[in-house]
Amino acid sequence: MLLLGVPVGLIVRQPDLGTAILVLSAGMYVIFFAGLSWRLIVPVLVMAVVAISALVLSADSICEPGVKWPLLRDYQKHRVCTLLDPSKDPLGKGFHTLQGMIAIGSGGFEGKGFMKGTQTHLEFIPERTTDFIFAAFAEEFGLAGCVALLLGFVFLIFRGLMIAADAPTMFTRLLAGSITLSFFTYAFVNMGMVSGILPVVGVPLPFISYGGTAMVTLGLGLGILMSVAKSRRLVQS
Repeated sequence: MLLLGVPVGLIVRQPDLGTAILVLSAGMYVIFFAGLSWRLIVPVLVMAVVAISALVLSADSICEPGVKWPLLRDYQKHRVCTLLDPSKDPLGKGFHTLQGMIAIGSGGFEGKGFMKGTQTHLEFIPERTTDFIFAAFAEEFGLAGCVALLLGFVFLIFRGLMIAADAPTMFTRLLAGSITLSFFTYAFVNMGMVSGILPVVGVPLPFISYGGTAMVTLGLGLGILMSVAKSRRLVQS
C-alpha cells in the first residue's frame, strides 16, 4: 500500500484524479490477486455503498454554491454534482453529459449509420474522437453495435483472466490479472461517464478512442498477455 500510495498521491497533487483512480485500481487488483482477504474487502464495499447512498440523498444540500468539500477541489465537486443532476446547468457543466446521453438514445437499435450521426458531426458532443467516442459509436451503430462492442470487451477480459489463471508463476499471474482488469476499468469508466453513471473524467475507451499514447500502452498490455500465454505453453511442452 505504501508503494502504491506514493505515485497515486503525486498524481492527485497535479491534480489528475482520473489517472490516480486508474493507477490505484491497477495496484489494488495486484493486491487482490495476491490473496487479499474478503474480510478486508467487504467492509470497504459496504462503506462505499453507504457513502454513495448518502451522497445521492443529500445532493440538494451539499451541492449548494457555498458548500466546501474536504480533500476535493471545486472542479471535482462540480463533476460529482453534475453527475447527480446534469439538468441544473444544461448549457454549462452538464452540457457534456446531456449531449452524450442524447446521442446514445438517438441511435436507436440499428443506429444512424457510419459517419451519419447528427449529434456527432454537428459538434454537439465534445471530444467525440477521444473521451466521448462511445456516444458517437452508439449514435452511429445503435444498440446492436454497442452490444457487439460489449461482447468484444467481455471476451477480451475473460480471455485475459483465463491466461492469468493458467500462468506458470505467481508474478505472471499477478501481472496478467492486473493488466486484464485494467482494460475492464478503462472500458467501464469511459462508458459509465458517457452514459451519465459516473463523473466525467479523461479516460479513453480501449482500442476505440483516438490517441497514440493510449494505443501504445494498451497494445503493450496485450503483448504482455500474449507473452504470458506463450510462456505457459512453453512450460507445458
